[in-house]
Amino acid sequence: QYNKLRNLLKDARHDCILFANEFQQCCYLPRERGESMEKWQTRSIYNAAVWYYHHCQDRMPIVMVTEDEEAIQQYGSETEGVFVISFKNYLDNFWPDLKAAHELCDSILQSRRERENESQESHGKEYPEHLPLEVLEAGIKSGRYIQGILNVNKHRAQIEAFVRLQGASSKDSDLVSDILIHGMKARNRSIHGDVVVVELLPKNEWKGRTVALCENDCDDKASGESPSEPMPTGRVVGILQKNWRDYVVTFPSKEEVQSQGKNAQKILVTPWDYRIPKIRISTQQAEALQDFRVVVRIDSWESTSVYPNGHFVRVLGRIGDLEGEIATILVENSISVIPFSEAQMCEMPVNTPENPWKVSREEEQKRKDLRKSHLVFSIDPKGCEDVDDTLSIRTLNNGNLELGVHIADVTHFVAPNSYIDIEARTRATTYYLADRRYDMLPSVLSADLCSLLGGVDRYAVSIMWELDKTSYEIKEVWYGRTIIRSAYKLFYEAAQELLDGNFSVVDDIPEFKDLDEKSRQAKLEELVWAIGKLTDIARHVRAKRDGCGALELEGVEVRVQLDDKKNIHDLIPKQPLEVHETVAECMILANHWVAKKIWESFPHQALLRQHPPPHQEFFSELRECAKAKGFFIDTRSNKTLADSLDNANDPHDPIVNRLLRSMATQAMSNALYFSTGSCAEEEFHHYGLALDKYTHFTSPIRRYSDIVVHRLLMAAISKDKKMEIKGNLFSNKDLEELCRHINNRNRAAQHSQKQSTELFQCMYFKDKDPATEERCISDGVIYSIRTNGVLVFIPRFGIKGAAYLKNKDGLVISSGPDSRSAWKPGSLQRFQNKITSTTTDGESVTFHLFDHVTVRISVQASRCHSDTIRLEIISNKPYKIPNTELTHQSSPLLKSELVKEVTKSMEEAQLAQEVKVNIIQEEYQEYCQTKGRSLYTLLEEIRDLALLDVSNNYGI
Repeated sequence: QYNKLRNLLKDARHDCILFANEFQQCCYLPRERGESMEKWQTRSIYNAAVWYYHHCQDRMPIVMVTEDEEAIQQYGSETEGVFVISFKNYLDNFWPDLKAAHELCDSILQSRRERENESQESHGKEYPEHLPLEVLEAGIKSGRYIQGILNVNKHRAQIEAFVRLQGASSKDSDLVSDILIHGMKARNRSIHGDVVVVELLPKNEWKGRTVALCENDCDDKASGESPSEPMPTGRVVGILQKNWRDYVVTFPSKEEVQSQGKNAQKILVTPWDYRIPKIRISTQQAEALQDFRVVVRIDSWESTSVYPNGHFVRVLGRIGDLEGEIATILVENSISVIPFSEAQMCEMPVNTPENPWKVSREEEQKRKDLRKSHLVFSIDPKGCEDVDDTLSIRTLNNGNLELGVHIADVTHFVAPNSYIDIEARTRATTYYLADRRYDMLPSVLSADLCSLLGGVDRYAVSIMWELDKTSYEIKEVWYGRTIIRSAYKLFYEAAQELLDGNFSVVDDIPEFKDLDEKSRQAKLEELVWAIGKLTDIARHVRAKRDGCGALELEGVEVRVQLDDKKNIHDLIPKQPLEVHETVAECMILANHWVAKKIWESFPHQALLRQHPPPHQEFFSELRECAKAKGFFIDTRSNKTLADSLDNANDPHDPIVNRLLRSMATQAMSNALYFSTGSCAEEEFHHYGLALDKYTHFTSPIRRYSDIVVHRLLMAAISKDKKMEIKGNLFSNKDLEELCRHINNRNRAAQHSQKQSTELFQCMYFKDKDPATEERCISDGVIYSIRTNGVLVFIPRFGIKGAAYLKNKDGLVISSGPDSRSAWKPGSLQRFQNKITSTTTDGESVTFHLFDHVTVRISVQASRCHSDTIRLEIISNKPYKIPNTELTHQSSPLLKSELVKEVTKSMEEAQLAQEVKVNIIQEEYQEYCQTKGRSLYTLLEEIRDLALLDVSNNYGI
């Protein structure tokens, strides 16, 4: 509660003021003998309210809100103009039309009454009481207890949770792994994400983690433990910080409500997130809401109650409805997408046909003007609106080259601590979902004045390097504010065609359209030279990083191809191009040099990005899998790992290397932002990129971290010129807190992106009959062996999932003469790199790591949770592609033919809602959101996630 109040006060979007009445001469009241703390505080607050009323010369009525009935009776009519009322009364009298607020208030009051009634009834204890705070703190200090964050295994939420060591506990402890918390009793009312205090159990009570697949097991994180090996096991003795949030839940069906007994007002609702226990709420709307996703909050979890108590907040949408499911993903990741306010929009520059924006005379004098001297161009995905980076390359008079990276000057338009700055800081990033995106900044900046579009004047922050003409060694570097005019807005595929010498693509580049043949030829030669030279430099820079151990890691990215009505045509893995790497390498170079610059100028308050080396035990599955194919993976350093992965190539099956790189990615830690004052310099290193210092500077339109870095760079330039630094920079402490917030929002962005992609994958397969639909049968590769099944990767769709070899009836998979699978009585025997299924009549079939099998894809529907992809091995042989499918299955990266729309029910729903289409379009404009045409576009726009900043769901 304290943190919530603190955040409310710090957020300038809310008009909240902290008045320290105990330190104000006129408001201070001494506590009377025998007076309780609560009575004294209520009397003091009332006294402050009266003082403030008189301070405002009795012109402004003051409302004091309290739930203390005695205080309302005592003070309610004591001073004219000072109202002392309950919150319910306040809403009734001052905000009678706020229906949602009234419903929420009723829900909270009902929950409170239930709690009071419950505490009066005598209940046996379901859980042990938590230890007092002073005992916990003393225990952590002495080493008896361990502090950490509770991380529940979503696949075994009732049984398994882990506590990841935090703070002093992680440095002082001899433990190398996390602590297993086995069962709900040992979890002792702590909820996923809480900061807990744990007591280790005696070694003879330690347990091992489960390695069998279970119902929704599709997570493929490497586990450091072997199946039977016990790990440190403990129990929760106290909670230091409850990180409760809004939870999306589903009400039980009619039948389930009836089975819950007579007390129908108290309902057990099931959270969408498997890791959260059922929540008991009081409501009379259970029947009306059973087909909807609903938001609830937890109020308390008493030691006498099996489940936590909570209250109803609001309805999100119907179960299975696209907008309702997207809203669920947003709430579950604590993403707020309210429109930009009027106050925020008033700070924005104007750019309309009647009043076009133009470069000011004052800025022309301050900035280096590159409009006539430099060929500047951008290379981006098709349809990209927020172009935040452009490139330039030219030959200098001395024969050397000048490479330039020019980034949108967002901080020119976003002043520190302005309304829009505070909003951008709160959002921290642009959120990319499968069919839409929610921008960090209003579209007048992100898609217009801060977008470095072709043929228009724009403000930029530039870095320009002088390079040796042959060795490309950096001779000099210049940082500063510039004015640019981008000559070309190229898309990746066109740039790649020009690089490959295919000039027919020129017809698709609008800037060449109206030129005569001679000018066209000259400009084309100039552009082709520039792209070729940039690629050459990028290869050189990349080779240098490779020499230091930079990693080329694999992330399976899927393009969701939508039609105009948002139905899914196809799922296509993303095609990598060399020009992607050219642009990425230039951005990495710019980020690296800016990191060095801001650290040199502000060694204790610069925002950098670190990527710590992974724990060696996380590589165990990678090493074992590689060994199965005869490869040795040396994980001692990023250099040895990179070299080993380069050498681990099976000439007969390129998927093997792709999967090994994917496993290496899964073993990695997250890259994180940090303040240089909070870390020793040897910890600055970026493991994946093999750079000693790194930051994010190149995408200020969609990352708040880059805005902070731009301000630091401008301050560093001012410092070099002995000029006054404008605007206060964050102190180390404030910057560290901001970094924590941005890291948290980045994780939310990654999770929401992944969950929305999975939602669309399920929608794609949901309307298809797995028994007859050819697209539901595909080739899969086994990449992990479990005790009761295998994990399979499907290259065609970029899907990973579990395939059981033993079903719920205890039958095991068998293979007939035609290699078709069937279920028969028998047993499974698991080995290190293979699993054998033997039937009672002696038939046996063995599945090895990296075997290709034929898989049937279907959707496991769920009322309370998200739908999941279900995989079933239907043959132990690779999938033979029918002629009709040949072009699609064998060349998954080519554009596929369109397939039928997702579901008839969705079509019908859309027809019914066609009237609303225009309203929805207008809402998108009002919310300043832009919709990408495909996930390919969106993934390209956040390419740093696709580079090496890999997500970490932790090994469970």
